[in-house]
Amino acid sequence: MKNEVCVSRSASAEARERAYEHVYQSVATILEGESDWVAAMATAVCELHAAFDYFDWTGFYRHAEPELLVIGPYQGSHGCLRIPFARGVCGAAARERRTVLVPNVHEFPGHIACASSTESEIVVPVLSPAGKLLAVLDVDSDDPAAFTAVDQAGLERICEWLGRQYG
Repeated sequence: MKNEVCVSRSASAEARERAYEHVYQSVATILEGESDWVAAMATAVCELHAAFDYFDWTGFYRHAEPELLVIGPYQGSHGCLRIPFARGVCGAAARERRTVLVPNVHEFPGHIACASSTESEIVVPVLSPAGKLLAVLDVDSDDPAAFTAVDQAGLERICEWLGRQYG
């Protein structure tokens, strides 16, 4: 299913909601019958990164070792390879098992600057139905305050689905 949506940061809440619905349906359709977790992460990242022009880095960090995230599939420039739970926005989302939305990364204590151009960030945990942390989805934007409650709800829905399917 070709992604025919590309939403800008200035798009209305309704346009963002429609784009997230399109991405959700695309991911579910493409991954129907797919059992590989890496393929699932790569597909979700591809669909999300193509759908929103303010997503400058979109990727997963896998919970690969105790208290440590390791980079997974992503789109954008190079990301950090390993992130301890004790550091950064990704670490906070993993540690607290909740979404962390940061309008200004320069005001987040312990922010890890994988790219100096990043201004805002949202990180959503992917949890199995039993509550096991599988990964976090990290989205960075070069725009300040790029993410809204609509982004949070849309990303959480996709991550919840991934957790149910691959957890």
